[in-house]
Amino acid sequence: NEPAGHCGGGQREEETCPDKEPGLQTWLPGHSEDHRVTIGRGQKVLLRASATVHSLEIQSGGKLVIADTHRPILLRTRHILIGAGGEVHVGSPDCPYRGNLTISLYGRSDDPDTEHSYFGQKYIGVGTGGTLEIHGAPKLSWTFLNRTLLPDRPTATRATCVPAVGVSRFDTYRSQNESVRLADFLDAVDPGLVLVMVVNDEASNNLEDTARNSLSQLGSRHILRPQAYISIDSQSNSSIVELAEPPQGWGPGDRIVVASTDYSMHQAEEFTLLPCPGCSATQIRVAGTAQFLHVGELVDGVDMRAEVGLLTRNILLRGEMQEKCYGHHACKFFSFDTFGGHLKRGFKAAHVSGVELHHMGQQSMGHYPIHFHMNGDVDEKGGYHPPTSIQNVSIHHSFSRCVTIHGSNGLLVKDVVGYDILGHCYFTEDGPEERNTFDHCLGLVVRAGTLLPSDRDGKMCRDITSDAYPGYVANPRQDCSATSTFWIANPNNNLVNCSAAGSEETGFWFIFHHVPTGPSEGMYTPGHTEHTPMGLFINNRAHSNNRAGMILDNGVKTTKANNKDKKPYLSLVASRYGPHQDADPFKPRVPARIHRFIAYKNMDQGAWLRGGDVWLDECQFADNAISLTLASGGTFPDDDGSHQQVVNSVFVGESDNRGTFQPGQVWGPGGIDLKGRSLPRAVNFPTRGMQVYDGPVRVHNCTFRKFSALEGRHTSAIGFRLNNSWQTCPNNNVSQLTFDQVPVTALSAVLWEVGPFFSLMQRDGDKTALLHDTDGSLSQYPGAYLVKEDNWLLRHPDCIDVPEWRGAICSGNYAQVYIQIRNPASPVMQIVRDEYPDRPLTLEGAVAKKKHYQQFQPVVTLYKGYTVHWDQAAPAEVTIWIINFNKDDWINVGLCYPRGTTFTILSDLHDRATKVTRKTCFVSQASLLKGPGPLPEGGFSFCSLKGCERVKITAVIPNTAPQQLHVPGLPTARGAPPWWRCPCPANCPTTTWYGNTHADYCYSVSGEYL
Repeated sequence: NEPAGHCGGGQREEETCPDKEPGLQTWLPGHSEDHRVTIGRGQKVLLRASATVHSLEIQSGGKLVIADTHRPILLRTRHILIGAGGEVHVGSPDCPYRGNLTISLYGRSDDPDTEHSYFGQKYIGVGTGGTLEIHGAPKLSWTFLNRTLLPDRPTATRATCVPAVGVSRFDTYRSQNESVRLADFLDAVDPGLVLVMVVNDEASNNLEDTARNSLSQLGSRHILRPQAYISIDSQSNSSIVELAEPPQGWGPGDRIVVASTDYSMHQAEEFTLLPCPGCSATQIRVAGTAQFLHVGELVDGVDMRAEVGLLTRNILLRGEMQEKCYGHHACKFFSFDTFGGHLKRGFKAAHVSGVELHHMGQQSMGHYPIHFHMNGDVDEKGGYHPPTSIQNVSIHHSFSRCVTIHGSNGLLVKDVVGYDILGHCYFTEDGPEERNTFDHCLGLVVRAGTLLPSDRDGKMCRDITSDAYPGYVANPRQDCSATSTFWIANPNNNLVNCSAAGSEETGFWFIFHHVPTGPSEGMYTPGHTEHTPMGLFINNRAHSNNRAGMILDNGVKTTKANNKDKKPYLSLVASRYGPHQDADPFKPRVPARIHRFIAYKNMDQGAWLRGGDVWLDECQFADNAISLTLASGGTFPDDDGSHQQVVNSVFVGESDNRGTFQPGQVWGPGGIDLKGRSLPRAVNFPTRGMQVYDGPVRVHNCTFRKFSALEGRHTSAIGFRLNNSWQTCPNNNVSQLTFDQVPVTALSAVLWEVGPFFSLMQRDGDKTALLHDTDGSLSQYPGAYLVKEDNWLLRHPDCIDVPEWRGAICSGNYAQVYIQIRNPASPVMQIVRDEYPDRPLTLEGAVAKKKHYQQFQPVVTLYKGYTVHWDQAAPAEVTIWIINFNKDDWINVGLCYPRGTTFTILSDLHDRATKVTRKTCFVSQASLLKGPGPLPEGGFSFCSLKGCERVKITAVIPNTAPQQLHVPGLPTARGAPPWWRCPCPANCPTTTWYGNTHADYCYSVSGEYL
C-alpha cells in the first residue's frame, strides 16, 4: 500500500483528500456488536482502525471519514444509515483511497432487530439529503482477450506440498520416510505462520500417524479424500493471458473472470493473478489453466474475443452469509443463504467508484446491491454537479440484481462488472427511467431469481402463485422466463460499449410498461414508452445466452390478476413498439437505430426485434440458432409506413469457433468441414441466418458466410419463420447480397419441408410466404419473387421451380388481402384463383380459435379474380381490407353465400391511426376492390395516403341454408390469361454465383424456360 498522504506514485493534493480535512477527530470504537453509534451534528470523525458495532447512524451535520492507512480496516455493522445532511467519505475523485477497506454487513433475516421501514435490514442507506462518496484506487474494469486461451489439463503428481516456508515437496504416496520428514517439517514451523497445503491425488497411502497428528493439529480433516488434481509446480500450473490493453492497477492476488465464448455461460472461469516480472505490458499470469476454450480473436469476420473482468477492488462492501439457506421462501429454490447486504439511495450527492460488492442483494423486493429509488433527475438537469455516477465497480456472487434504477434519470453507470447474479442484472424498473447511460458495462452468468415473474425460471414460475388468480396454471415461457443482463423498461436510455456475456435467458431486453406501476404510478401517460425513441445503442455485444442476445418485444401486465385476466401481476404480455418524435404517434416516425451490435453463440435467437422502424447497421451475427428475426408491429402495422431493415452486416452460420466439449451439451458434426462442434438446441435444429417473418423488412448489402446443410439438418442463410400462422408482406425485399461458402442447398430463402422443428408446415404463414429479390443477388433473377412451390395464388406457368429451395422464382405484381370474419369465427377459408380452380389455398386463420373473430391474410396476384369458400356455414360478418394496393391496382373477389341471403355492404376509407373513417357509402352488390390512391413515399406503407380501403359485408343467411357451399372459380370481369402482367423472370447473364455447381444448375434452368 502507498503511505498515507500519497496517491499513486506522486504527492496528492491534501485539500482533496477527505481524511486530511482539518478538524477531524480520531474515532476508535473498538469491537462490540451491541454498540449503537450515532454521529450527530457537528461531529466529524476519522475511523483509523478496524471496528465492530451494532449499527451506525450519521445524522444531519455529522460526517464519517475513513482514514487511508497502511493497515487494512474492517468495519463490521448491521447497517449504516446516512440521514439528511449526513456524510460518509472514503477517498475522493481526485484522491482515491489507496488502502484496503472492508465494510462487512452482518445479520440474519430472522434476527429480532426491528427493520427500517424503508431500508429494511443489512444495508447502507442514504436518506434524502445524505451524501455518500466512495472512491477506490483506479483499475481497469474489464477488457478483452487478445489471444485465444486454449483449454488444458495440468499434469498431477502424488504429493502433499507445504509451500508456506520455502516451497517443499513430500511424496508421501511413495515413501514412509517422506511421511516422517513431513511431520518433522510441520513441528519445526514457528507458531503464527500460515501453511498452505495442496494435496494431489491420493496422498494418504503411506502417511504415518505422526504426520496425521501434525496435520490434524493444523485443522486438516480431509487429507484422506483429496478433491482436486493439481500440479505443485506454480510455473507449469499457470497460464499467460494476453489482453487487449494494459491491465491498469491489476496485481498479484487479484481475481478475474474470463467469459465463455461458447453457448453455455457456465464456461466462464475465474482465475487468480500471479506475479509475472517477465510479462509484457498487456500480459498477465494466472494460477491454473483453462478448462474451456476462450476465443481471443476475430473469427470469420466476427469479433468473438472473450471479456476479461476484474472482480477485486481495494474497497470491499460485502454481506456476511450463513453456511446454507434458512427460513425463507427462496430456500425452495436455492441451497445457499441469499440474505446479503444492500445499498439504497435517496441522496443529496452520491458517487461510487473503485468498489467491489460481494454477497450483496436479497431475494426480497427493493433490496439490491446498488439501488437508485425515486431520485428524479440526478444529472445537471436535476442540479447535480457533477452528475451522479457509479463507475469502476464490480458486483459479483450476489443475490439480487447488480444496479437497479427506479424513477431516476440521468445516472451514469460506467465500467461496471456484474458476475454471478440472481435476477436481472442492470435493471430499469417500470418505465419512467430516462436518459440513463450504461457505458462499458459487462454482465455475465446471470441466473434466475424469484422477485418478479420475468426474473423466474420455469419451476419458480409454476411454484410462486401469490400474484396470480387462484387456480391459474402458469405458462412459464409466456408469463416468465425472461432473466436478462440488461432489462430496459424505457427505450430512452443509452447503452454504449456494453457486453451481455451470458444469461439464463437474454442479454438485452427492451420491455414496455403501458403505464407505470407502484411508486411510479402516474409518471407518464398510457402508451408513452411504446412510442419513445430509442437512445444510443452502439457497440454492444451479446453471447452465450440461453435464449437470445437481444429482444425488443413484449410488455408487462400492469393490472392485478382477476377472473377475466388470471395471469400474474407484472408477468409478460404482448406489446408493440413504434417510436415517434416526442413519443407522439401523430408526429413523424423516428427509427430505433442499432449500430455495430455483435451477437454470437446464443442458444436461440441472436436478436428478436419487433416493432415499427427498427434499423440495424454494421452488425455481426454468428453461430446463433437463428441469427436475426425482425417482426412487425401488428396484423398489418398500426404504425403504417414503418419498416425494419438490416444493412451492411455479416451473418455466419457455423464459424471456426467450435467450442469445447462438455458432458450434457449438444455436440455433433457441423460446419463446412463436418467436424465435431458445440451446437444450439439440437443436432438437427434448422439453423437460419436472417429469418423472414411478417414485415415489411429490407435486407441490403449483407454478407452470408458458412451456412451448410447436413443430412437430417436443414440450414438456410435466409429462411422464413417456421410454423408461422401470421402474414408475410409482399414488400419484404433483399438486395446486394453476398454469399461466401454457402452451397445452393443452404442458400434457401424458401425452406418448406416437413421434419423435426417444422411440424406439418401447414400454418397460414408457411403457405403464403414470399420474398422480393430486387436485384437478383439472391435468385439471379432481378425483380423476381421467391414463392412456395404449391401456392397457385402467386404462381403462373412461367415461374421457375427450384427444388432445392422447395420453392419457385416468379415475376408478378403482388399485394395482400386481410379478411376478418365474425359470427361464427370458426370456419376454415379456401381461396381459389380463377385460373386454377382445382388448386385452392386453405387457410385456418392467424388468431386463436377461442377469439370472437378470425383473420386471414393471403398474398394475391394483382389484376386477377378469386373466390372465397368456407368449410361450414358462411360467416354473417366479413370485412375485407386491401393492403399494399397502389392507385388503379385491383382484384375481383367472389364470396359464396346460399340463395336467399340478404346483404348490407359498406365501403369506406379508414385511418387506422386516428380511428377516423374518412368516407363511407352503401353499395347494392360487392364491388371491385381497387386501390384508392398512391402510396406514400418510401414503399413500405400498407395503405394509401387517403386511408385503408375496406368493404364490410353483413349477411342475413336463411336458416334452411346448407352448412357448406362450394362453387367453382368465378370468371373475372377482366378475364386474362394466367401470365398476364407476369412475364417470365429474366436471368442475370453476367451474374456469378456461389460455385460451379449452382452456376451450371441456373444455366440449365434458364435454358429450359427462357
